[in-house]
Amino acid sequence: MSLEYEKNIYQKGYRLVVGCDEAGRGPLAGPVVAAAVIFPSNYQNDEINDSKKLNDKKRRKLFDEIKEHALSYAITIISPQIIDKINIYEASRLAMSESIKKLSMVPDYILTDAMPLKDFNLPQENLIKGDAKALSIAAASILAKVTRDDIMLDLDKKYPQYGFASHKGYPTKAHLEAIEKYGVIKEIYRFSYAPVNAVAKKIALF
Repeated sequence: MSLEYEKNIYQKGYRLVVGCDEAGRGPLAGPVVAAAVIFPSNYQNDEINDSKKLNDKKRRKLFDEIKEHALSYAITIISPQIIDKINIYEASRLAMSESIKKLSMVPDYILTDAMPLKDFNLPQENLIKGDAKALSIAAASILAKVTRDDIMLDLDKKYPQYGFASHKGYPTKAHLEAIEKYGVIKEIYRFSYAPVNAVAKKIALF
């Protein structure tokens, strides 16, 4: 993917275009993670794409390349407790906003994957399927996905009976069977999600 979408913005005189995306809105467990990426205006990498279209090995290779070549990038992790407090949509928005605020430079244009951000007095576009349209959003999706996957792999080592390495916290049949059998862990699970709440009424681990 090239910076074709961003090039139209550069032609309007903007120079620091940030792309934002998140990973982990659907899972029952673990955090939601967002990232923000600003590339040089001449950057191109044909391998970067929507993280969902890439295998794990490719994502990890690109993860390092993105961090190496970005003018600035930032990653934000929002806990299940905050997700339960403010809901997953607002938690995703918060993660993107915080990532932009943590950048080492102030962007002059914001691109998001269909997420309007309130905290910035900057021009922005919220693109449906933005991670398949804009290089900077696709790059952010990769940073967010790899970061979240690593968190779930660490949880799998601590709680192997839940199978986090295979399903990453998503509500697969095996995962639902595991929480029915072993209960739900307070600091890991999202109690505002119906399947978790249903099990929590029966048993909870501490």
